[in-house]
Amino acid sequence: MENQNPNGKGLGTVRLTMFGIGLILASGAFAIPGDFAASGAYPLASLIGWGVAGIGMLSLCMCFFRLSVVRPDLTSGLYTYAKEGFGDFIGFCSAWGYWISALLAQISFITMLFTSLGHFFPIFGEGNNFASLIVSSIIIWFLAFLVSRGINQAVTINVIVVAAKLLPIVVLLVAIIFAGAFDPDVFMANFTGEGSGMSLMEQVKSTTFITVWIFIGIEGAVVISERAKTTKAAGRATIICFLCMLALYMMISILSMGVLPTEELAELPTPSVAGVLEAVVGGWGSTLVNIAVIISVAGALFTYTILCVDSAYAPASKGCFPKFFTKENKHGAPVTSTIISTVVIQLFLIIIFFNDSTYQVCYALSTSMIMYPYFLSGLYCLKATTKGETLRVEDSGKTKAATWIFAIIGAVYGAWMLYASGWQAVLASFVLFGPGILLYMYTQKQKGIKMFPKATDAVATIIVVVLFILSVILLLNGTIQIL
Repeated sequence: MENQNPNGKGLGTVRLTMFGIGLILASGAFAIPGDFAASGAYPLASLIGWGVAGIGMLSLCMCFFRLSVVRPDLTSGLYTYAKEGFGDFIGFCSAWGYWISALLAQISFITMLFTSLGHFFPIFGEGNNFASLIVSSIIIWFLAFLVSRGINQAVTINVIVVAAKLLPIVVLLVAIIFAGAFDPDVFMANFTGEGSGMSLMEQVKSTTFITVWIFIGIEGAVVISERAKTTKAAGRATIICFLCMLALYMMISILSMGVLPTEELAELPTPSVAGVLEAVVGGWGSTLVNIAVIISVAGALFTYTILCVDSAYAPASKGCFPKFFTKENKHGAPVTSTIISTVVIQLFLIIIFFNDSTYQVCYALSTSMIMYPYFLSGLYCLKATTKGETLRVEDSGKTKAATWIFAIIGAVYGAWMLYASGWQAVLASFVLFGPGILLYMYTQKQKGIKMFPKATDAVATIIVVVLFILSVILLLNGTIQIL
């Protein structure tokens, strides 16, 4: 029997779908052509990479949705799945990884914003110089001020932002198709990437960071299912949203490969969609994209400021983070979470300035951190399925089979993300996981409970500590890099 909204109201399929598209379609869409090419992925590998991401992300998406239906008590973030399935410490690590990922995503948006501003104001360069640092610092603290005043509604801003995101992309696709700019000979010129120095498997693996990054937020479209009129509407909207985004991203990627050779796409500055559109329609195309990126990312910065704050506040409200993160001011805003999140973002901005890091470096690390919550969520769905928790008596055999398939593929895809990212990226992420242990210990002490409630918590902590020490050693000797 289908779950109904208890108030008899809620969002329908269309509104849920539009919300999901607005949430997922971010800065990554404007960099797809260049990022795929720069990663070393030629047409064949790109097609396979999209296939893997499509099946894997859809399965994870359905895992999120299934869990939201059968375990509506597990709310406030993906970390609740990790905590329920694998213990306090692993649940904390999932929450920590999600929060750090959100903070780094904010850094990526800032870098992209000032890169596009550099198109009109050369003083900002590639978005990582001193001028960018000063102005971006002012922006993040201004946004923090807005959030601390309880200004959390941005309906009008979001409408403008979604329109700004879609306009240049639609222009790009229409221009390529109707202007006949797609050349099959260009697309097939080096279809397999022969002579590139990378095997087909290496090329496919290189697409992982990009495909995961551009789908970050898909979990949000599922989590809000509690606001839907029915769970069926939420599920339908989630699938429509995902398939629309997959089709859009694939069209951007594939059509661009027929406009410029992979080698030329790899040389395009960020946002690379600007370079592709310029090659098709001329200079005004590049200007259009950069204006759209500025509007889009500027709006997204506000939304992600709220997300960063909520990613610390929500776990704290459930006892996963220290209680001080839940402190609110007279406006009812989580002021401590706002200040701490902004301070961490400020520190990352300073690190980026001194390391001359790029947009791609920032989102790669953000993606590395969110892979763990995704993997643990898929793994928990599989665990719950093996115990029969996600299989309901009233479900048909077909639904049960689909649940098993999505759970298995979701868990496997989660493991694939970590494998494909490479051991250097995995170890680099543990440089950021290490400091979280101190916060976990403080939280457990504050709650007055055992530091390690289960043996698995102690074992997981030892593993994280060992990997943290190893990652620091490799970082110091230059074997791995962070930013």
